[in-house]
Amino acid sequence: MDPPLIDLDDDVLCTTTSSSSPLNPSPPPPTYVDRYFHSSSSDDDEEDEILYDSVSSKSIESTSKRLDYMLQFLDRKLSNDASSPQNERSSLPVFVAKGGGTGIFKLPVRSAVHPGRPPCLEVRPHPLRESQVACFLRTITATDSQLWASSEYGVRVWDFKDLYEPGIGDLKTGDEYTAPFRESASTSPAMCLVGDEASGVVWSGHRDGRIRGWKMTMLDQNGDRMRPFKEGLSWQAHRGPVLSLAITSCGDMWSGLEGGIIKIWPWEAIEKALSLTNEERHMASLMVERSYIDLRNQFNVNGFSNIFTSDVKYLLSDNSRGKVWSAGYQSFALWNARTRELLKVFNTDGQIENRVEFSSAQDFSVEYVSSSKKEKMQSSFGFFQRSRNAIMGAADAVRRVAVKGAFGDDNRRTDALVLAIDGMIWTGCTSGLLVQWDGNGNRIQEFQYHSFPVQCFCTYGPRIWVGYASGTVQVLDLSGTLLGGWVAHSSPVIEMTVGAGYIFTLANHGGIRGWNITSPGPLDSPLCSELAGKEFLYTRIENVKILTGTWNVAQGRASHDSLISWLSSVGSDVGIVVVGLQEVEMGAGVLAMSAAKETVGLEGSSVGQWWLDMIGKTLDEGSTFERVGSRQLAGLLLAVWVRNNLKAHVGDVDAAAVPCGFGRAIGNKGAVGLRLRVYDRIMCFVNCHFAAHLEAVNRRNADFDHVYQTMTFSRPTNLFNAAAVGSSSAVQMLRGTNAIGVQTAEGMPELSEADLVIFLGDFNYRLDGVSYDEARDFISQRCFDWLRERDQLRAEMKAGNVFQGMSEAVITFPPTYKFERHQVGLAGYDSSEKKRIPAWCDRILYRDSRSALVSECSLECPVVSSILRYEACMDVTDSDHKPVRCIFNVDIARVDESIRRQVLGEILGSNEKIKYLLEELCKIPETIVSTNNIILQNQDTSILRITNRCGKNEALFEINCEGQSSIKEGGEAADHCTRGAFGFPRWLEVNPAAGIIRPNNIAEVSVHHDEFQTLEEFLDGVPQNFWCEDNRDKEVILVVKVRGCHTTEMRNHRVRVQHCFTAKTKGIEPAPNSSQQIQGTVLQRSDIQRLSNSYDVVDHLRNLHSP
Repeated sequence: MDPPLIDLDDDVLCTTTSSSSPLNPSPPPPTYVDRYFHSSSSDDDEEDEILYDSVSSKSIESTSKRLDYMLQFLDRKLSNDASSPQNERSSLPVFVAKGGGTGIFKLPVRSAVHPGRPPCLEVRPHPLRESQVACFLRTITATDSQLWASSEYGVRVWDFKDLYEPGIGDLKTGDEYTAPFRESASTSPAMCLVGDEASGVVWSGHRDGRIRGWKMTMLDQNGDRMRPFKEGLSWQAHRGPVLSLAITSCGDMWSGLEGGIIKIWPWEAIEKALSLTNEERHMASLMVERSYIDLRNQFNVNGFSNIFTSDVKYLLSDNSRGKVWSAGYQSFALWNARTRELLKVFNTDGQIENRVEFSSAQDFSVEYVSSSKKEKMQSSFGFFQRSRNAIMGAADAVRRVAVKGAFGDDNRRTDALVLAIDGMIWTGCTSGLLVQWDGNGNRIQEFQYHSFPVQCFCTYGPRIWVGYASGTVQVLDLSGTLLGGWVAHSSPVIEMTVGAGYIFTLANHGGIRGWNITSPGPLDSPLCSELAGKEFLYTRIENVKILTGTWNVAQGRASHDSLISWLSSVGSDVGIVVVGLQEVEMGAGVLAMSAAKETVGLEGSSVGQWWLDMIGKTLDEGSTFERVGSRQLAGLLLAVWVRNNLKAHVGDVDAAAVPCGFGRAIGNKGAVGLRLRVYDRIMCFVNCHFAAHLEAVNRRNADFDHVYQTMTFSRPTNLFNAAAVGSSSAVQMLRGTNAIGVQTAEGMPELSEADLVIFLGDFNYRLDGVSYDEARDFISQRCFDWLRERDQLRAEMKAGNVFQGMSEAVITFPPTYKFERHQVGLAGYDSSEKKRIPAWCDRILYRDSRSALVSECSLECPVVSSILRYEACMDVTDSDHKPVRCIFNVDIARVDESIRRQVLGEILGSNEKIKYLLEELCKIPETIVSTNNIILQNQDTSILRITNRCGKNEALFEINCEGQSSIKEGGEAADHCTRGAFGFPRWLEVNPAAGIIRPNNIAEVSVHHDEFQTLEEFLDGVPQNFWCEDNRDKEVILVVKVRGCHTTEMRNHRVRVQHCFTAKTKGIEPAPNSSQQIQGTVLQRSDIQRLSNSYDVVDHLRNLHSP
């Protein structure tokens, strides 16, 4: 079922406690020091001063804003107390239809703090799609002190210590309220990110095939944090896009590409390149670039090397077991991170892939070959073998293309992959299915909680977070039980990461939100209450005037004077102009052509374009106004223009069309709609043309009901919006029927979720019980009250049969239908034989956020509208209908996310109740580590025991390697180095390297020496030399990091592990025409059984030697 839519006490060597939390992000840990990324301390001081000045000015500005918002709040309160507010005196009276507020006409729920989800930290509020052209964010990752995001132009980074600071971004890029960040210099689009705390570098893979390294502390060389920074190290890794990156437990970097290509970049080469100076940058890049190991070129399987040809969309390092998972949409491969052996290839059902042709894991072997040996082997293949390879390779290519082209219909496609702390692997499918695997690639169980595609995972402690294409986030425990869920964003959640006590979610539209890692939990309710109580500090009221006009042009062309007369009400204060036309062109040929275009996703015509150009010229388009969207369906045309000074606050424009004629398939009758976001509020404009003739009242009511319930917004409405959508492949893939992602409850129409809905058009409702002559007499006397009582639309609205809950200003102008063309005045009514009775066919109705007419504009009622003018242009004679216009005065309550982010930080830091809850939740259980010193002989195994002395809470532990040193003869440690991602040296196995310890329980960790002394050096993917490791005694420092389930703070225990080598160092040149045989499939190591998880203790490990 879908969730509710709620839119260590002692340290052997030393103890280090991280200060990472929602209140106090941790400082960056000690990182690898190198000359390649060196920056002087004086530069740092200057940079800090520049940033301080910038933030200080923003702080003063934010304080001024708070005072302004408080004054606005007081003014509103005083105005409400007054008996005759100015806006009520100047607005027209309205008639309200019955039936609103219930069922599909229920108003959308709005509030200062969303009542159906936990409070969140708006790192980057929802930017308008039009502002994201060529700069959509693709993915995010977090380090101990920073949040990184990749985009179509490079990367950007936020420091956790600045998360609650006022925004310093640019409105034009959608970053008006974004937390302070820094951007890189422009690069090719970044496809993936991975952070390496050990070396202090974040690596990014790019569309141009390059891998770039960004120093976590890198700033502009002149010390200006506001200037774009550049990468420190980069190299050409692939010819095609880098789809995925991972750093293994040994510190090597793996990169995935299209066609199943995986390359390994040895840590030894990266480490050497990082140690070079800026002057040696070219040498460093070339060194890494030529050091790669191409896994697909290095082995054959039963004489067939095309093992895994699906695009490597995901790479996942299982550091606890020393393995790497690579995944495409339909297949997985499991690798040994230390030996680089291929262990297993299987599909999404857990079945061994047939094309690998091995019956069991034990029958599978990998053969490493040199280039000369490979040529000899390939030349010895028989005709049938070569044919078989070619056919199967072609079949794989066809399958890969089919998966790409039909991914929307393949519910088994893998779209996300994550490793939980208990060692289980979780995958998410397009169908919404969640699958749990063990560390050996065996399918365990599956869960289904949501019907939308899974887009991403994030795991922290005992919880798993799932992001869906619907914008929903769900939280599960390690057993797969659903703990909660809510709508986190109004568009797909495409990536998640954890840091500073938050789970950060990146939405498809580019917004980033942080959710407390305790949510859902006891912190949510008091934090929501505190935030809601301070809404007057961050609520801003904007005012926009909207001119709407409707005209049935009867297939004619308007003169310039007619358009000026109709739209002359556009004063300097009108910000948005909405124009709806009917019968722009008609006829069987036009309707057939329109229907054909709609089936292939096209719309518009030369006649429609003529009208757009003429109206644009009338509005001084380009200098004063800009057209932001339009939609045409046969003779229906709707367009929106926005004044230039308002354009930065208007966007996310999408369109819809609903035919109502001839079996709901032809556009001679129907509606077109435009939806846009104005000051972060959703407005919908719908241009309608309903069934004609006096007696067709029920058909007209049915047309409205059909339009209201089925109108679905999805398509870009002009070339500008199409470019915005097309600029991001992620948007193209994830874009569903709901273009800006307005989430609706099940069974609710999309129009019901808008804050303001305006219907305009030729509704064709007539006058009942009135003769032609009577109507003419009352019109000439301007006795409209009597005629209004016979208006079909008013009667149906009063009965609650149509336009339920919508309002219309009281009509004070003559009926607008039907007239003789080019006849001026009221004498122009139809005088033909038919003598059609005059009627108010052309109308403009609306519904805002108010449940009552006296509601105040606030975050609970964010859009309040009144009508300033509602009139017909009786002097226009170009059609048998008169154009109608209506000017709305709209107050919009919006949230200043920059101020609210500051308020949230102040509440977390000052509210005593919330501080107490945080302290209780963030406590680290008391733990004891059995030893601080381990000595290993060859093939020895020692057991490290971690005891959780807390009787109430679980303890999470993670073990990594702080570095390796060589021991000199005098016992002095030297040549200390840290591997990438704090990986283990190849001779050391630690298993499990992460887990959960139940209260008053013990976790046993195997620390094993494995005889792995041979190192290989590769050049352009070909092995060149084999080297033995240094024969000096080795010492590594293991760091046991322990934390609680609801905090990123940790306590460290350090354990010294020593081993003595006896062999002498020597170089070994590979013998000609020889190859090294390595048994794959099953890891042939010691007879030590792996721990399945940290809860259980493997029985036979108890009998092993333990210090």
